[in-house]
Amino acid sequence: MSDSALHALYHIAEATYGTTPATPSFSRLRNTGCSLATTKQTFVSEELTGDRMIPNVRHGQKQVGGEIQFELSDGSFDDLLEAVLGGTWATNVLKAGTARKSFSMLRHFADLQSGDKPYHLFTGCELNTLNLTIPTGGIITGSFGVIGKSQTPGTTAPAGAVLGSAGTTEPFDSFTGTLKEGGVTSAIATEITLTLENALEPRFAIGDDEVISQATIGRSNLSGQATFFFENATLLEKFLNETESSLEIDLTDSAANTLELLIPALKYNGGNTDTAGGGEILIPCPFQAFYDETVGSNFRITRSA
Repeated sequence: MSDSALHALYHIAEATYGTTPATPSFSRLRNTGCSLATTKQTFVSEELTGDRMIPNVRHGQKQVGGEIQFELSDGSFDDLLEAVLGGTWATNVLKAGTARKSFSMLRHFADLQSGDKPYHLFTGCELNTLNLTIPTGGIITGSFGVIGKSQTPGTTAPAGAVLGSAGTTEPFDSFTGTLKEGGVTSAIATEITLTLENALEPRFAIGDDEVISQATIGRSNLSGQATFFFENATLLEKFLNETESSLEIDLTDSAANTLELLIPALKYNGGNTDTAGGGEILIPCPFQAFYDETVGSNFRITRSA
């Protein structure tokens, strides 16, 4: 019986989609949970047997998928952020783009014996989604949505593999830093959620039960919701008048590492001021981001030097 506390996750970039590099040097991937696994289509025979029985069940195409949950920290997810944005870090700035990157990911269940196959290798892993939650007070959390090609359980790690150690930078919190709404520093937000979707779709072909190549990719779609204390009609009027705005979230840890999350162009798609019982009135503002010509992206991340 395996325990979550003895589970470790590693990753390495692939030069060729679906192929783990020879003698790979895996990086330890910090996480708070992992659901990476293989799913299959199932087909039930429709044949009539005269006795009401189902004569057979067949398995269809296989697909790797799942989520990797994490606490956001400096330097821990730079290559995964590149992959999910489709961009490349340039002078510590990352923007959404068209670059494609896949990974081999290795799950190690350390309390299983060698004969129980404690190493599970996943290949062709691409990042389909990014979710971030910035609460009123606490650690900033998130998840990467993954789709991939294959899963192979093994008695050992791949031949010549080196398994690296995890980073040690502390997670960012929501009360050390600043928030700007429409370019103006704000201290009245209670929660911000971001969702970036790439609309990856696996490619299958007759004669193969695994995906045959990298997934088709859709548009970079960034949306979310910012919830504020209701102090005046400013945000409501931005929704009512279809006024363009922006969000800038600047994060800092105790070692002075910084991360800036900039959504340079967005429009709010709601502004309800519901009341029920007592307490503060909040105004949740769901938003849709779009391309900003000045920044050259719908999303920009800037890290410390």
